[in-house]
Amino acid sequence: MEALVARLSHLDSHVQATIRVVMFYDTLMRRRVDLPALARASAGLAETVAGVRLHGTGQVIRVAPDGRPAAATPSPPSSTAPITLDDEEIGTVWLERSGPPGPLDEVLLDRLALAAAAVVERYGPARTTLADPALVELAISADTDEAGRARALRLLGFAAEVPVRVVAVRSSLPLDRVGSLICPSRPVKAAPLADVGVLLATSVTTAQLPDDVRAGIGAADRPDRSWRQARTALRFTTARQPVVHHDDLGALALLAELPADTVRKNTDVAAIARLAGHPEDLETLDAYCATGSLRRAAEVLHLHHTSVARRLDQIGRAWGVELTEPAGLTRARLALAAWRLLET
Repeated sequence: MEALVARLSHLDSHVQATIRVVMFYDTLMRRRVDLPALARASAGLAETVAGVRLHGTGQVIRVAPDGRPAAATPSPPSSTAPITLDDEEIGTVWLERSGPPGPLDEVLLDRLALAAAAVVERYGPARTTLADPALVELAISADTDEAGRARALRLLGFAAEVPVRVVAVRSSLPLDRVGSLICPSRPVKAAPLADVGVLLATSVTTAQLPDDVRAGIGAADRPDRSWRQARTALRFTTARQPVVHHDDLGALALLAELPADTVRKNTDVAAIARLAGHPEDLETLDAYCATGSLRRAAEVLHLHHTSVARRLDQIGRAWGVELTEPAGLTRARLALAAWRLLET
């Protein structure tokens, strides 16, 4: 490298300076420095504030030229560059120069971004969606001790202080595709476990999910507890409600704790099981339970409300329950939910 510098230096001083920047970062990478050290070295080299941000963890490092943390109020970046890993943008690096960018700022940021990506890859992947199922199982298993769980999460790319939410899914879409829809801008790890897809994410959005994706979402708590909640929520999903948050179930979640034989022997659940042989009646009851209104159920079913009322009257008489009364509607909702749990 030194010989190359000697040959090129007489041609262009800018070329010589550029190569020195490249060599500077090559040296840092050989020394296997961490992100704070990279930021400090970059700020000193650029003689201005340098910053590094990772989208997944929200980690932000800003360092002044003297190596100390920069002032709390950041200045607008004078130049920026993306940090990419596996063709995905996982963060940003920038300089906060008070004037226009310097002649070597573009090269400096390019090398800083490459070095930052190498650090992230070395100490844990960033956003690559598909993950080792064994690591995911370690992270969510109730039998894993806390040290093992923390190590698994770190190897999956999650920072120790960032809560991780677990999502249980069933879908015909590839699991990595579902992961990118559920968490488009932050890290998400996916792996199949038995017949359920598992997603670990620092944030969850369901607005982009297709209707045929069923998803149960646990709370952002310990991953093992979140996984149990996500599996329970998945059991409550339906075609009308394909996404269920465990927090929204409330006392309904207690139904999932009941023994299957106890649920099956309940007279209301048995009535729903008999009704399942008549899809049209079951759909009517489902729409009524979901909306709580004859007229709204009629709109969902594209029927006149009198037709819905007639069907519910026939169902109620066969069942021995007045479905249009509040108590009857409550019994129907509970029985329908309990019967569905037997089917999952």
